[in-house]
Amino acid sequence: MTQDTSLRFREFKMPDVGEGLTEAEILKWYVQPGDTVTDGQVVCEVETAKAAVELPIPYDGVVHELRFEEGTTVDVGTSIITIDVAPGSGDAPAEAVVETPVAPAAEEAEPKGRQPVLVGYGVAETSTKRRPRKPAAGQAVPAQPAAEAASTYYPQAAAAAAVQGELNGHGGTATATRPLAKPPVRKLAKDLGIDLATVTPTGPDGIITREDVHAAAAPAAAPAPAPVQAQPEPAQPVAVAPVEAGARETRIPIKGVRKAIAQAMVGSAFTAPHVTEFITLDVTRTMKLVEELKADKDMAGLRVNPLLLIAKALLVAIKRNPQVNAAWDEANQEIVLKEYVNLGIAAATPRGLIVPNIKDAHAKTLPELAAALGELVSTAREGKTTPGAMQGGTVTITNVGVFGVDTGTPILNPGESAILAVGAIKLQPWVHKGKVKPRQVTTLALSFDHRLVDGELGSRVLADVAAILENPKRLITWA
Repeated sequence: MTQDTSLRFREFKMPDVGEGLTEAEILKWYVQPGDTVTDGQVVCEVETAKAAVELPIPYDGVVHELRFEEGTTVDVGTSIITIDVAPGSGDAPAEAVVETPVAPAAEEAEPKGRQPVLVGYGVAETSTKRRPRKPAAGQAVPAQPAAEAASTYYPQAAAAAAVQGELNGHGGTATATRPLAKPPVRKLAKDLGIDLATVTPTGPDGIITREDVHAAAAPAAAPAPAPVQAQPEPAQPVAVAPVEAGARETRIPIKGVRKAIAQAMVGSAFTAPHVTEFITLDVTRTMKLVEELKADKDMAGLRVNPLLLIAKALLVAIKRNPQVNAAWDEANQEIVLKEYVNLGIAAATPRGLIVPNIKDAHAKTLPELAAALGELVSTAREGKTTPGAMQGGTVTITNVGVFGVDTGTPILNPGESAILAVGAIKLQPWVHKGKVKPRQVTTLALSFDHRLVDGELGSRVLADVAAILENPKRLITWA
């Protein structure tokens, strides 16, 4: 009895691991064809526009095929791996697919409609032939002309060729068609700066392979340079080193987190009218408190630094001025006041700037806030921040001081009304109690959405944060 491949081979599709995401890049495969997997086992890591996420497989079985290479960006809903859930039950088909059953009446000709084709070539809205059945053992495989094979397995490319042929007056036969190559090969050609139209294909049915691209990229043997004629001045000829193609430029695809950052920042900058205010202050007392807290047994094992007290100062300032913790609802023409504070902390990672947030930061004690900050930073550095950790923020802190920068004009996170930038803390001359003394000084910058935060409210918030950091006893009296 023939094994039903639709039951034996299961396709795992790229899920939407965020909210409304359309694509994700495969960063790393943890399995290879032939490996045994179990339900819930992580098989790959993907990067979305929000974060890097590990994907578990929902099947038990053996990996039959990895459909995409590492570094490939795949649309949500596209199959990325095939699992043989009944290994050893028979020979595997030439191509693991889940075919739609065809009614007996439609055995010879299938109805018009969408049919799956090689990824990268779209789908054809046309009547197509049924895929040839796998020949029995010892049965000869009927020859198929290359042109017919290409039109069968690449109908979109063939259709495009026919249209182009009509435009060129060749009666439906195009003089040139789109080169046939799989997405990983196209990416390789793009990275090497190779035009696929100039590559000679050696694969079956005229498909360009990775070897073809590498062969096209290999520099041709350069002819021996002509001898340089000696000139009166200078006495010795000057040798000019050849410049390799592309050596002066590096192109980085805009995708994943970087693409999301760019879209969000452009949307924020040109939607919310930004206003930024600055204040320079003496934080010597805060720095002393940081050192005392590091030695406190109640803070043992926790990350204690100036950012912790700055975060606490901002939370107290928001409690005193709750209108700054709000959002502008354009669709409903409403200002939404938040009764909670999800405090975002901008974190620089190898994949770009991300802003995870501490949920309900307003309700946390100082030790709890320190623990949450430590976990947030370590998770971000490891690249394990989840999409959920970056959703629902209400106000943000960005610490540009760690780079030695004095201040800046930060751009609001979309959906938030305020962001506080913290500059470098430096020892500077400062007038203290009527005398010029060396003091620890920093500059704060607060950007806010002027549609719902006017100058008075923004100034009060910034002044409150500064007052607390100048005299941290106010953390007790104002809280």
